[in-house]
Amino acid sequence: MFRTMLRAVLSAAVLLVAAPAGAVEISVTQWGTSLYGAPYAVAMAEGLFKKAGVDITSIIGSGGGGTTVRNLLASETPYGDVAIAAALAAQRQGLDVIIVNTGTRSTAEASLVTMPDSPIRSLKDLEGKKVAVTSPKGVSEMLLLMALKQEGVDATKVERVASGGYVNGLTMLEQGAVAAAALIEPLSIIRAEKYRTVVSYGNLLPPMTTSVGITTRAYAKSNPERLRAIIAGRAAGVEALYENPARAAEILTKAFKLDPAVAQVAVANMIGPRMWSTGAFDRTELDRTVEGLRLIGEITGPVDWSKLLDPSFLPPAVQGAK
Repeated sequence: MFRTMLRAVLSAAVLLVAAPAGAVEISVTQWGTSLYGAPYAVAMAEGLFKKAGVDITSIIGSGGGGTTVRNLLASETPYGDVAIAAALAAQRQGLDVIIVNTGTRSTAEASLVTMPDSPIRSLKDLEGKKVAVTSPKGVSEMLLLMALKQEGVDATKVERVASGGYVNGLTMLEQGAVAAAALIEPLSIIRAEKYRTVVSYGNLLPPMTTSVGITTRAYAKSNPERLRAIIAGRAAGVEALYENPARAAEILTKAFKLDPAVAQVAVANMIGPRMWSTGAFDRTELDRTVEGLRLIGEITGPVDWSKLLDPSFLPPAVQGAK
């Protein structure tokens, strides 16, 4: 979800560290801090990228949004897994990017929490209250508005307060400045005893595309086989995740520096909703996210998917899947 999609589009740029000579380096939003990048960690650890024909040795991480896009554009291998909002924003800014695979397709890792003794028991109870979201027009605000609409709650009666980050929002919650705050895994697992869940978005909202793989048209034209290998390696990582969640949790424990128990729960929570896609495009799930982006004013006009999506680099078995 969502995860990809955790900061406002076009957040501040980060310093890029040069990869070792001969290494292939790609960009992944929220690398190491959310579950978007799990398939890449598994594929690297299990040698699945090498088997597909590309040696990915490192990942450029970022806080999300436009930062990830800038990182990949500055990279020798301009491929990245980014929030769909960031991909659409790049296209609107005139950057010649294309979407070549779906990354994640669920909001299962996102939730809204309150304090254990709070009278807030449902979204309806938020009317007249303040809710901490990470940033204006960010994913946490989008999901809140989508959930309020789903439950028939008047969004104009719920004041959204930009906290600047999930931890900041929790601090505001603890201090009584807001009645509820956005949260995401694995942070929600680590702090499970401190808060009570008002709504788990994955239980309320239908599947939707939350992150996508993008590259430039120029790179796709000049390096089609490498691009296919990256996408195939990631798809193999997704399949390995679903086939052996316990092994995936072991890999994430090391790659993301997580407590083993937290990693196990985090992976298990994403298996049921099939968070990770092997890459195929689903127009219905894409359009659901666009509707959410319209709620926060990030998109106003129609989206011409025919000019953005290129499924030709997907593995043959995935191209026709949904």
